[in-house]
Amino acid sequence: MYHYQIGISPEIHDEFVKKSELANLLQSSAWANVKDNWGNERLGFYKNGELVAVASILIKNLPLGYTMMYIPRGPIMDYQDKDLVTFVIRSLKQFGTSRRSVFIKFDPSLILKQYPIDKSSKEFSENSTSIEAIQNLKDANCQWSGRTIAMSETIQPRYQANRILKDGLDSDFPKHTKRLMKDAVKRGVITYRGSLSDISNFETIIALTERRKNVSLRNQEYFQKLIETYGHDSYLHLAKINIPERLMEYREQLNKIKKDLSETDEYQKKRLTKLQQQKKSVEKYIIEFQELVQRYPEEVVIAGVLSVSFGDTLEMLYAGMDDKFKKFYPQYVLYPKVFEDAFNDGKKWANMGGIEGTLDDGLTDFKSNFSPVVQEYVGEFTLPLNFLYRLTNYFYHIRKTLRKKYHRK
Repeated sequence: MYHYQIGISPEIHDEFVKKSELANLLQSSAWANVKDNWGNERLGFYKNGELVAVASILIKNLPLGYTMMYIPRGPIMDYQDKDLVTFVIRSLKQFGTSRRSVFIKFDPSLILKQYPIDKSSKEFSENSTSIEAIQNLKDANCQWSGRTIAMSETIQPRYQANRILKDGLDSDFPKHTKRLMKDAVKRGVITYRGSLSDISNFETIIALTERRKNVSLRNQEYFQKLIETYGHDSYLHLAKINIPERLMEYREQLNKIKKDLSETDEYQKKRLTKLQQQKKSVEKYIIEFQELVQRYPEEVVIAGVLSVSFGDTLEMLYAGMDDKFKKFYPQYVLYPKVFEDAFNDGKKWANMGGIEGTLDDGLTDFKSNFSPVVQEYVGEFTLPLNFLYRLTNYFYHIRKTLRKKYHRK
């Protein structure tokens, strides 16, 4: 009735994943090409000759010829079908044992709860089908990590901030977000869709972000590999500004305002007040830009976002900003540009990445500016395969915690 096949083609694998409600970039066959410091195998699971589940498995070599395995955001299957779940887990155990794997970790793309970021999770009920899936996996002898809160506790974050894409998406942004968007435009911030030739600029931005946050992200080679691997499904968005050009425009504006003031009669008090306010604002910008123009005599990239799309979702994988331009608020025009391009390409979601389950950290505060929903996933499972599991898992968690501290994504 059931059987599984090792080494199904990337085309068959991806076609199945994309048709599933659980489709996720990390289960695309190409993701293994990006994570080329791991081995990879694709398994297909069949019922009466029909493909009913798939898993793209990352394989890491350990000392003494052992391995560990990880199935990011997978396997892809119907988790309410208990017989299927039992067969898939039993097959994974057989496959893992054949490769001397100590354990297999996986974190299905199953949402336990979803709610607007400005609402209390207590107002929303849990997904009963996800609860059933957890139980089916536990019955198949998988160990559940539980309702973890901190991002460092699991490989993939259990909480994510996802933006629903639609026409006029900025209509539900908070007032302060809309104000900062306008301020960024006034300061001359321009957003654009980049290409491979812009990778060095993006890497510079990420390096500045690393130093500021004391974390290690990725290098130019890795970013280039992402874009080359996913081609048209990759998105590189950048924000730039031309300080000398903008300074010239402000000086022209100031001259015009002074001319208007000189031509305005004293009884036109409202007009005079408005012009004086404009004059004060432009003079402030001129002072600010005069200080910057010596350091930045040419156009400069000040922020960037690298994303990849798969299925109906855009995954915003890496983002950074030059902190010297934080008062230019480039993210507030950059993120909406990312959302707009993804929506125009037919995407329904933009995943802004993980957040802490407490929802009170700085990352959550920033992402809340774009009115996302919080998606709480069921979390991580482990399938032990070897008597060395407990010892290996102990050292694995120590290493993972250290890596999470200095290396994100």
